[in-house]
Amino acid sequence: MVKLNKIYTRTGDDGTTGLGTGDRRSKSDLRIAAFGAVDEANACIGMARLHTATESPEIDVMLARIQNDLFDLGADLATPDTGKALSYEPLRVIASQVERLEQDIDTLNAGLAPLRSFVLPGGSPASAALHLARTVARRAERLMVALQEKPDETVSEEALRYINRVSDLLFVAARAVNQNGAGDVLWVPGQNR
Repeated sequence: MVKLNKIYTRTGDDGTTGLGTGDRRSKSDLRIAAFGAVDEANACIGMARLHTATESPEIDVMLARIQNDLFDLGADLATPDTGKALSYEPLRVIASQVERLEQDIDTLNAGLAPLRSFVLPGGSPASAALHLARTVARRAERLMVALQEKPDETVSEEALRYINRVSDLLFVAARAVNQNGAGDVLWVPGQNR
């Protein structure tokens, strides 16, 4: 159980922040940037839900679940597997969370017409907000991959799969709230030459 009874601790005033392992890292550290981008994606999803709550209740339920899972992902990233024993079992993203996203993607995608061009972010307010969340999730994914590529760092395979599927779901959800793709704004190559 998380208990936050004091918001400011002053421990970060020196430009560092604490990990779940107890170690401290610079706030500019790649790991901190990765879970910070996950948090940004979560906030963008919250903004999108201002529209989906009334316009697309089925999608809103999916997004609410993702928001909670993104906190799991942040906890996973904030507690790197160092091989050292911890006094608690760290929270990790697991395969069933990825599988649930895949099921939701398949459900949403079933009603969409095949694409014949790339989709520009826009159409409805909900779709534009979901596209913004998608791009932030992709940035989080790039940071997580960069972190994983560092020889002294770890990122779990399930965490990477999860963030990849989140952006996929946000893409199909953006199309679904755009009248199942009928309201999509399509890219027209070279249109303004």
